[in-house]
Amino acid sequence: MSRRSGRITLQTRNENALDQNEKNTRKRKSEPSKKFPLALKKQSYEIQKRWSEAGASPCVLVETPHKELEPTGDLSGFKQFRFKNIFIKPSPLPCLSWASSDDVWIKMLNKELKYVHDKGFLQRHPKLQPKMRSILLDWLLEVSEVYTLHRETAYLAQDYFDRFMLTQDDVEKDRLQLIGITALFIASKIEEIYPPKLHEFAYVTDGACDEEEILEMELIMLKALNWDLCPETVISWLKLYAQVESLKDGLNFLVPQFHQDTYIQITQLLDLCILDISSLDYQYGILAASAFCHFYSFEVVHKVSGLTWDSIASCVQWMTPFLHTVSTWPRVELKDFKKVTSEDRHNIQTHVDYLTMLSAAHQNQQDSQDQLSPFTLGGILTPPKSTEKSSNNMSS
Repeated sequence: MSRRSGRITLQTRNENALDQNEKNTRKRKSEPSKKFPLALKKQSYEIQKRWSEAGASPCVLVETPHKELEPTGDLSGFKQFRFKNIFIKPSPLPCLSWASSDDVWIKMLNKELKYVHDKGFLQRHPKLQPKMRSILLDWLLEVSEVYTLHRETAYLAQDYFDRFMLTQDDVEKDRLQLIGITALFIASKIEEIYPPKLHEFAYVTDGACDEEEILEMELIMLKALNWDLCPETVISWLKLYAQVESLKDGLNFLVPQFHQDTYIQITQLLDLCILDISSLDYQYGILAASAFCHFYSFEVVHKVSGLTWDSIASCVQWMTPFLHTVSTWPRVELKDFKKVTSEDRHNIQTHVDYLTMLSAAHQNQQDSQDQLSPFTLGGILTPPKSTEKSSNNMSS
C-alpha cells in the first residue's frame, strides 16, 4: 500500500471518529440529565465586594458551587437561608497600613456564612437538655479564669462545642464534659501563647477525663469540624466595634483604644447570654452589636457595624431581660492577674455565678414580656436613643 493510500485511510478513520463523537455528544445532550435531589445539596454563599469609587453600593451574595452531601445526610438541623442579618454596608474600618480595610471586612463577613451554628442541634441529641449546655459553658468560663485564659479562647471553645454537636447524633450527657474540655484544649492551642499543659486540662475534670481520652476526642472533633477553627467569635466582633467607636489613632488600629471598664460590662452581658441556647439563633456579629446597643446609642452601633435596626431589633429585645439581670448584680470590676499587664486585664476571661443569673434572666423573660428595651410604639419596635440609656449601664 502506498503512502498516499495510507494517509487517506488514516484521514477517513479520523473523520469517522469525529462524526461518532459528535453523535455521542448530541445523544448525551438529548438525554435527561441526572440531578441530585435538592434536599441532598447544601448551598454555599460568599460575599463579594461591589462598591464603586464614587459611593458605596451594597455587597452582594454570590452563590458558590454546590457540594454534594452523603445520601444519608440530614439537613433538618440547618436553616435553609441564614442571610437575613448579613451586613450590606461597606467597611467601617479605617484605612489600614497593613491590609485593605475592605478585604479585611469582607473576610470577616464571609466567616459568618462559613461557620454555621444552630440551636437545632438538640434535636439530634434527645437525651440532652438546654440546661446541660448552660452548666458546661459556665464551667468552661470558670476553668478559663483559673488558668488565666483570654476571653477569645473561651468563646472559641463555645463555638467548637456548638458546631461539633451539630455534626453528631445521640451524644450521652456523660460525654459532654469530655467534649467541652477538649474544645477548650484546642482553643487554647489556637489562641494562647503559653497554653496550659494537657495534664492540667485533665486535672480540672477531677478524674472524669484522662489525657488519652482528651487526645482521642481532639482528633474526633478536628475531623468533624473539618479543621475549620478560626471563626469570628462574639468577642472578636465586640472588640472590633469598641475599637472603631473609640478610634483616635488609625495608624495603631491593633492597639486597644477603648475604655476597659465599659468593655467588661458588655462582656459580662455576653457571657450570660451565650449560656442561653437561644443565643444560637443569632449570628455572632448580631449578638455583639445588640449588646453594644444596650450601652451606646443605635447611631453608634450603625456607625461601627453597618447594621440596620431591623437586623438587630429582635436580638436587642431578646437580650433585654439579661441586661436587667446583670444590672441588679454588683458592678463587675477589672481584676488583677499574675503575669498579666494592666493593659491586657480586660482580655482575661472572668467568672461569676452565671447560672444563678441565668435563672433570674429566664424569670425576667416570663415576667417582663411587655417591658421591652428598646420600647414599642404602636406595635413598631424603635431603636433607643442615647438619652434613654440608664446611667448604671454606662461607664463614667
